[in-house]
Amino acid sequence: VQRYGEEAFIRSAADIAFHVALFIAKNGTYVNYYMYHGGTNFGRTAAANVITSYYDQAPLDEYGLIRQPLWGHLKELHAAIKLCKVPLLAGSYETSSLGHLQIAYVFKGKSGKCAAFLVNNDNTSNARVRFQNISFELPSMSISILPDCKNVAFNTAKVSTEYNTRSRTVKYKFDSMERWEEFNEPIPIFSNTLLKANALLDHMSTTKDTSDYLWYTVSFQHESDAEAELSVVSNAHVVHAFVNGAYKGYAHGGEHNFALENPIELKNGTNHITLLSVMVGFPNSGAYLERKTAGIRSVRIQNRYLNNYQWGYQKIGLLGENLSIFTDNGRNKVEWSRFQGRHSRLIWYKTVFDAPGGNDPLALNLGSMGKGEVWVNGQSIGRYWVSIHTPQQRPSQTWYNIPRSFLKPEENQLVLVEEEYGDPLGITLDSVSITKDAKY
Repeated sequence: VQRYGEEAFIRSAADIAFHVALFIAKNGTYVNYYMYHGGTNFGRTAAANVITSYYDQAPLDEYGLIRQPLWGHLKELHAAIKLCKVPLLAGSYETSSLGHLQIAYVFKGKSGKCAAFLVNNDNTSNARVRFQNISFELPSMSISILPDCKNVAFNTAKVSTEYNTRSRTVKYKFDSMERWEEFNEPIPIFSNTLLKANALLDHMSTTKDTSDYLWYTVSFQHESDAEAELSVVSNAHVVHAFVNGAYKGYAHGGEHNFALENPIELKNGTNHITLLSVMVGFPNSGAYLERKTAGIRSVRIQNRYLNNYQWGYQKIGLLGENLSIFTDNGRNKVEWSRFQGRHSRLIWYKTVFDAPGGNDPLALNLGSMGKGEVWVNGQSIGRYWVSIHTPQQRPSQTWYNIPRSFLKPEENQLVLVEEEYGDPLGITLDSVSITKDAKY
């Protein structure tokens, strides 16, 4: 599972084939792949901090396209194993040492049929071994499969399948200001919230997984205009801070608590502090799941802790979510304005586009955006967070799968909620295809 801020974990075709063959050799049975076909975590189905794409490095990628040489190399492995099926399924089983790091797994059927897996566990050197008075050269970290215990049908380290490359072609540019509209998400204050409590409530138990977002807001009196420091401790994934309606910064973390510490200006009289707690997926596995919490844990202004003040909560996430403004029915429940060309936080964007011709898979390139969620014709195609980078200084995911079944021939509605300063004019709709490489 790949998380935001992490590089994709890519295993070579030889490495995967080695471990599949080793599993079968040790267990004498077939193996299930997880995953053989990649996928997409549409909507809010991704687990905590997990990217929207799901194991795109599989033999069949997220779009159903073949990844070579992995797919072809495993196909050849499967064919070799199928030749061994009679002794594998009904024969006796034995092992014999071929050297310090070499071993033979042998299956013998009642009819005299024999199959063998000759394993070299040395990850640095080739090995020459003798098996049934025949000499075999085993490449480093490899398994040779002998369906008749004499002839090598397949070796996991010898990849002969052609290579291919996945490419993308821009089909549509969303670079026209005139085609975009926007709606600024309103910032709630204590007096207009319905849910109130004399405590900082837990994000997950309050929203009950109906939203990634939970607003916390408090009002208090201050006797003069003054500068102060706001300190917020959270164990969600992101927190945004607003003071008297003005944006005052954000911070993000991961599995542990993190802190937002920013200077703010207080005014004489009533001051409004509004915090937006953001989850990028919820924990859904692991030990002590019932004990996991999320949300804001502590709020301090200078030496004044506000934890036990009366807080107000907008329970069902963002207003745009609550009104489902990404759907046909909800779109007219708010007043949209023309795109202003300036980029701000917590803003909704919408536009329309026609479906490109052809049958190639399609992906939305969100490389110009920051963080949020995107819908096409009311269907969420997932969360995006392209502003957080991997150690190689690139987003964990830039392209987001749009199945053609989600689209109409014309007037498709694209809606995004952007938490940061993303530029929708840089979005493109690309087709995805594969091409054969020259090398083999």
